[in-house]
Amino acid sequence: MYSDEYLIPEWRSAPKKAIREGVGEGLLRIGAEHKDVIVLTADLAGSTKVRAFAQEHPERFFDTGVAEQNMAGVGAGLAFEGYVPYMASYATFSPGRNWEQIRVSIVLSQANVKIIGSHSGVSSGKNGPSHQGTEDIALMRVLPRMVVLCPTDANQCVEAIEAAYYHDGPVYIRTCRPDTPNFTKPGKLEIGKAYKYREGKDLTILACGIQVWDSLMVAEELVKQGIECEVINVSSIKPLDEMTILASVEKTRKVVTVEDHQIVGGLGGAIAELLSEKLPTRLKRIGIQDRFGLSGEWGEVYQQVGLDRASLKKAVIDYLHE
Repeated sequence: MYSDEYLIPEWRSAPKKAIREGVGEGLLRIGAEHKDVIVLTADLAGSTKVRAFAQEHPERFFDTGVAEQNMAGVGAGLAFEGYVPYMASYATFSPGRNWEQIRVSIVLSQANVKIIGSHSGVSSGKNGPSHQGTEDIALMRVLPRMVVLCPTDANQCVEAIEAAYYHDGPVYIRTCRPDTPNFTKPGKLEIGKAYKYREGKDLTILACGIQVWDSLMVAEELVKQGIECEVINVSSIKPLDEMTILASVEKTRKVVTVEDHQIVGGLGGAIAELLSEKLPTRLKRIGIQDRFGLSGEWGEVYQQVGLDRASLKKAVIDYLHE
């Protein structure tokens, strides 16, 4: 029923840890082994969790100040000189504020720059809508040959940082603020691969980020109503693992996407594009419904936008009964 290959044995009661913590751990791991790794930030070393790298390797850390456009240009220049720069800020500012510089200075030339967008989605809670990055997947997915990764927990985030290093070209890694269950086994994230965490026959749930664990919890609750959900972690949003996704949807013929992002242009959009071309299927997209978030505790904001577990369960049941 559940995957022993990918989930830790005690996954239901897994200790909590912020996904962004995996950024610092991953950078320390690859930074110790690869001297070409350089880290940039725009006055956010603490909250993006790159400070540990700065303390360990101060000669390879640069804070550009609140100048995200300049940070992108510096990153591109370092890449052209043979370094592998990772640049970290809030997703609402990078890629939000510096998208044009990312497009021209990095992506157009396929500069080997890795971009970390922290505090994504409305899960950043009290930071409010100005700092809640809910459009970043769309902004990055549209760029040619940009890889887009959305790890589901801190363990996967460590692997995303490492996978990005070994990919020659721009990579975007999406992280978020709150402490959430750290429930996957280490070493389980590859570019272009999705992960089936639960087998089911009635519905496919495709989720990314912290919504994967919530989807597993909802799937457990729906079993009591005789509904067997297949839950797949789409941690690689671009490129998609088309084979895994299509095989599941072909089996269930019903599919729901779940993400802390606008339903336009994010994971739901990517799946809609895939299914419309290769396996036309009625799709329900669950995410931010063409609105901004509000300021508050992230659980409260999730209730306001319909991303809490109760709302997710209701949306799935309503979809199945349509």
